Amino acid sequence: MQHTITHHLLMILFLMLSETTANDFSTSLEAKALLATNWWPYVNASVYHCKWHGITCNDEGSVIDMSLYSHYLGDRPLLGSLDFSSFPNLVTINIHNCGLEGSIPKHIGLLSNLNYLSLSENRLTGTLPASLANLTQLYYLDLSKNQLTGHIPKEITNLQKLETLNLDANNFDGPLPSNLDNLSRLKILNLGMNSISGRIPLDIANMTSLRLDLNHNRLVGPVLPEFIKLPRLYYVDYSSNHLSGDLSSQNLSDCYYIEYLDLSSNKLDGDVPALNISNFKHLNLSRNHFAGIAPPYIFTKSDRVDLSCNDLTGQSRCTETKKHVLYMEIFLPIIFGIFFLVLCFMCYHHKKTKQNKIKHYTKKHGDVCCVLHYDGTIAYEDFITATKDFNIKFCIGTGSYGSIYVAKLPNGKTFALKKLHHFEANQPTFDLSFKNEIQVLINLRHKNIVKLYGFCIHKKCNFLVYEYMEKGSLYCALSDIELAIEVDWIKRVNIIKGVAHALAYLHHDCSPPIVHRDISSKNILLNSKVEGFVADFGAARLLDPDSSNQALIVGTLGYIAPELAYNMIVTEKCDVYSFGVVALEIIGGMHPGDLLSSLNYSTSHAKRLPYPTNRSIENEIVCIYNVALACICTDPKCRPTMRNLSMELSC
Repeated sequence: MQHTITHHLLMILFLMLSETTANDFSTSLEAKALLATNWWPYVNASVYHCKWHGITCNDEGSVIDMSLYSHYLGDRPLLGSLDFSSFPNLVTINIHNCGLEGSIPKHIGLLSNLNYLSLSENRLTGTLPASLANLTQLYYLDLSKNQLTGHIPKEITNLQKLETLNLDANNFDGPLPSNLDNLSRLKILNLGMNSISGRIPLDIANMTSLRLDLNHNRLVGPVLPEFIKLPRLYYVDYSSNHLSGDLSSQNLSDCYYIEYLDLSSNKLDGDVPALNISNFKHLNLSRNHFAGIAPPYIFTKSDRVDLSCNDLTGQSRCTETKKHVLYMEIFLPIIFGIFFLVLCFMCYHHKKTKQNKIKHYTKKHGDVCCVLHYDGTIAYEDFITATKDFNIKFCIGTGSYGSIYVAKLPNGKTFALKKLHHFEANQPTFDLSFKNEIQVLINLRHKNIVKLYGFCIHKKCNFLVYEYMEKGSLYCALSDIELAIEVDWIKRVNIIKGVAHALAYLHHDCSPPIVHRDISSKNILLNSKVEGFVADFGAARLLDPDSSNQALIVGTLGYIAPELAYNMIVTEKCDVYSFGVVALEIIGGMHPGDLLSSLNYSTSHAKRLPYPTNRSIENEIVCIYNVALACICTDPKCRPTMRNLSMELSC
């Protein structure tokens, strides 16, 4: 690593405690060019532009790499405000999902050393400048998911080193450029989701592309054999166009390399062409006008072949192909009806049996015990026996709302029980917290969230039944000398990624979104493989988009976002801030505040690991520092979302 881990951590601690003005920056031409944009994020993060977030320099201090993923660049950041002429040594531009606006400036063609250009998932408009043809070293070009318009310039075929060309999901129109075969090194051509019209040019047959995607355009004309029999071609998608013609004369049995072929939603007709189904993993000829007798393989290989919505004999129009269509149409309703009646009888019998057992148990013990996947009566008695009525010797931890016990059942399985504090059991607020945790966890399904097996509401005690985590909390692991060494760099990086994925799931895949509100190293648990899991949802809050999301301050000191302490407004960005602190804690070995305090002494008690020797791990750690820095911004609007963080860490 160019800078040691300690240096990076000190820099972050410095940022948390001080501010630097723009007058302190390097006066180099490149620094001025970046400052002039007025949108480069976190430019006040260093006194030297090569240390700015997303900037990489060579040994001479010249910028060679600009890489940003899903970062807030201010209001309406314009790509044209970046003076590319000030970056003669730039090799990589990768600004993904950052809200960039404006058009691609012509002077981008001055970057003669550029070999990687990605501006995907922004809001770019206008046409492609012909000056892109000057980027003769370019091997990767991705401008997908923008709002670019106009024709694809023919000059783009001058980029003879290009291996990937992705212009997917824009508003390009007009015909495909001629001389596409000039792109002799091209491996991926993705021009889907546009309004490209005209015929597929014949010179495409001379390409050696491995993946060809022209779906959802306005292409017309026949599908010639040359278009689907290119050498080394394994993926072809011409779906949702206006292609027409008779394919019956084409023999597709010799398409040895194609694994994926999609010609669906076109105007193709005639008999289904000869096929060798064993060559294909996916073949979609649906929503066309194929006629004749349905080939027998659609009944035996329906998992690979889709010929639905055609005019084939023995097949209903616009219905998915099934095995033995006639048989299923006649007998399926009868079989389903019988199965339904049997199922209803079994459910009724099971419900009555369960009600009788609950009724008997309630008379004997009080409130009903409800435990998922178990019979309530047996489970309750087993847990009481396993913990000897919650004897203190089985207690493995105490939290804000209850104590954690380990319970090994007679079947050999071990669980963790979270028992509500007895003196709090009758308090409405704590009872609400307990029920809230049940409500949140009962429907969560994520590999990095501690699994809830069941719960018990009983007059003697209330408890939750969790998956048992052998290594305890992350906080204890980092505090223990032996265990801290076991949690090596790879495991620490994976723990951070796992927590990021779990929070992204809570924020973006749950409806309504869930804010944990108490992300800390004490609420991240480790299993026997030292994998991280988010736990303790007692403070979780379901976000109502129609409410002000105001609540009492909850959480752990040192992890609470500033805006929550100031105005008590709960948003997903509160979890983002806490995640940033936890990420720094995992890499630094202790909480950043504790680490700062330890600098006052000659020795530090942090459980440090030797510096990593693997370059990829070094790069991931540096990436995590950059991510953590973005997370702990004072302004919540400047913090990225957990979905974007999860994607960035995955990359």
